[in-house]
Amino acid sequence: MLRRELKIEGMHCASCTQAVERALSEVEGVHSASVDLLSERATVESGDGTALDRLIGAVSAAGFTARPAVADDSVGPDERYVHESARRMSMAWAFAVPIIGWMIPEMFFGRMWPSPLLFHIGVLVLAAISLVAVGGPTIRSGVRALLHRSPTMDSLIALGVTVSFSSGILAVFGELGWSARSFSYAGLSAMILAIHLTGRWIEARAKGRASEAIRRLIERGAKRGRLLRDGVEVEVPIDAVAVGDVMIVRPGEKIPTDGRVVSGESHVDESLVTGESLPVRRTAGDAVVGATVNGEGLLRVEATNVGEATFLAQVVRLVDAAQRSKVPIQAFADRVTRIFVPTILLIAAVTLGVWVAFPNAMGAVVEWAGAFLPWVDPEIGMLARAVYAAIAVLVIACPCALGLATPTALRVGAGIGGESGLLFRTGDAMQTLHEVRRVAFDKTGTLTVGRPDVTDIVPVGAAESEHELLRIAASLESGSEHPIGRAIVREADVRGLDVLPVSAFAARTGKGVEGVVDGARVLAGTREWLVSTGVDLSAVEREWDRLAGEAKTVVGVAHEGVAHEGVTLLGLIAIADRVKDDAAEAIASLRAMGLEPTLVTGDHRATAEAIARQVGIDRVVADVRPEGKLDVIRRLQEAGGPVAMVGDGINDAPALKAADVGIALGTGTDVAIEAAGVTLVSGELDGLVRAVRLSRATFARIRRNLFWAFFYNVFAIPLAAIGWLHPLIAEAAMALSSIHVVTSANRLRRVGLGPHRRDRPLS
Repeated sequence: MLRRELKIEGMHCASCTQAVERALSEVEGVHSASVDLLSERATVESGDGTALDRLIGAVSAAGFTARPAVADDSVGPDERYVHESARRMSMAWAFAVPIIGWMIPEMFFGRMWPSPLLFHIGVLVLAAISLVAVGGPTIRSGVRALLHRSPTMDSLIALGVTVSFSSGILAVFGELGWSARSFSYAGLSAMILAIHLTGRWIEARAKGRASEAIRRLIERGAKRGRLLRDGVEVEVPIDAVAVGDVMIVRPGEKIPTDGRVVSGESHVDESLVTGESLPVRRTAGDAVVGATVNGEGLLRVEATNVGEATFLAQVVRLVDAAQRSKVPIQAFADRVTRIFVPTILLIAAVTLGVWVAFPNAMGAVVEWAGAFLPWVDPEIGMLARAVYAAIAVLVIACPCALGLATPTALRVGAGIGGESGLLFRTGDAMQTLHEVRRVAFDKTGTLTVGRPDVTDIVPVGAAESEHELLRIAASLESGSEHPIGRAIVREADVRGLDVLPVSAFAARTGKGVEGVVDGARVLAGTREWLVSTGVDLSAVEREWDRLAGEAKTVVGVAHEGVAHEGVTLLGLIAIADRVKDDAAEAIASLRAMGLEPTLVTGDHRATAEAIARQVGIDRVVADVRPEGKLDVIRRLQEAGGPVAMVGDGINDAPALKAADVGIALGTGTDVAIEAAGVTLVSGELDGLVRAVRLSRATFARIRRNLFWAFFYNVFAIPLAAIGWLHPLIAEAAMALSSIHVVTSANRLRRVGLGPHRRDRPLS
């Protein structure tokens, strides 16, 4: 299967995307085609034998132009497009304003200056210049679409202004005596075009705002890097940085690309990665991300990923893919859009026919409305009224609002997520997340930090303080490679304690370790082993039981004094896979949002239940293998409603894939991240809460946009058909409906996702 990206030019509405999709789908060998209006790109999956020229030719035959897409095309409408929209709008108003001024005496005083014939000719000439010089692209696009039997919004505008302009020609013929006198709408054609192009300009700017997230992410990348080569600092373009190069990063500079700190110490602003503005400490051996900002220290960083392999490039790809993907909620709007323009053409024709066939009945409706609608003129002739109503139907119908309602909000939502460390792989994942009512959590590395840490230190007897007990235990364990021993040594290092040399070190499998520290024999191990060596534990039996009941591993520390008076207890040290700082708060927030959490783990039930109590989870499924987690997900799905699975390990991948939406932690394994639809870059669970809030806010906005887009058309089209809407008001309302949908989506930026927490180091 071959996947290609095409840049499509000439699309202006949802009907345009439908036409391009149909054209591409009809090419032999094409399996699927999806077109995004905002980024103006098409994604085509086809067999290897499908030539690119055939795809481009199919788009051209549909009335549009296509070319292979490049990286910069992901940011949507560029400044040139916006500038061109502004230029065309300005030119349109340059002709429309004089026409309006010329029409004022006729509108208010019934006088056509300097004479009816010259008035009609003058307005017709100005309108003609406007339509040819400014409206040419719109009219040509609309006519091409009609000829290809794929009418678009441009087709409706083209018909509306053409009919309006033609009425001006008939009015001139009438003044010359070549035909019956008639009413002229020629000036209306120029005004409709000006309002239409104004809406297009505002829409283009708003579309650009919807693409700002991608643009900002791309712009955050470093442009140059300072390398250390043969002992000399050399500044090079970022494209010249290669894996293995050592980069010099001074205070306040961006780290050019992903790497690992070789030397130096600093605090780095990693808000690009996690959305958290609080800098994190980075020292030798720590991983750093390109485009993050170095703080106060000088760092030497070895490049590990460059170009398209960097974290920033991956984020841009994921955000772009999520923004351009189509979600299930859009399917109905797409079906409506597919038949929308042909239906409007039919309604306009029926409107004209009804007015001609039943002039008295329709005229009575207009005359009644004329009493309270100042723009309704009961004095004009029946044919003029029929044309008036048909034009209003053509220009008020708006498939753009329907087509933009979903992708614009989705683009903004995915962009906000990308900037906040919440990566949605597809729009489908974002939609499903807002529907989720049950969440299954892995334990190790998800609710807990994923490694044993010291949680309690209880000194007794000769140990005068926690620090003294920890220093002796760490000195002994410095000779151990056991995870529990490493945890004790790590805690001593965090507290800045200097460990003493150990000699005669010996490990007792399944029991503990012993050795000589500062001239004294020291033991650290299980309760049974210490009792067997003669240590009296009666003073700490209750405390030992309490710590063990909390699913913690308890290590007793004892020593034999230099006088050989026996082995005496120094205290207890408890070690456990510590619950993450924000886990309990995150679970409480999810419960408040109506989500039901379940803990699913392969660990022992006692340990699982202890963790569940700490974080506030009632339902626990323990002692399950990876295939068992899969069964749990299926049972939760059978209970009703979509289910989310949160995990970080290879053993979580099947469950992540089976869940309606899989959520992986960015600190987890690559396998888990690939299996999931959402990635929480920071690895903290408050990111899950923010992701759910973002998903709900995005789809609330989509539903609101779709409602108003449908309501607008259902309400406005009948009013236009019975002659109650002036074509200018109709066109203005059409433009405003699209603008409303796009600006409404951009208001998502004001949605609060909740506070960020300080994120864990990447290393």
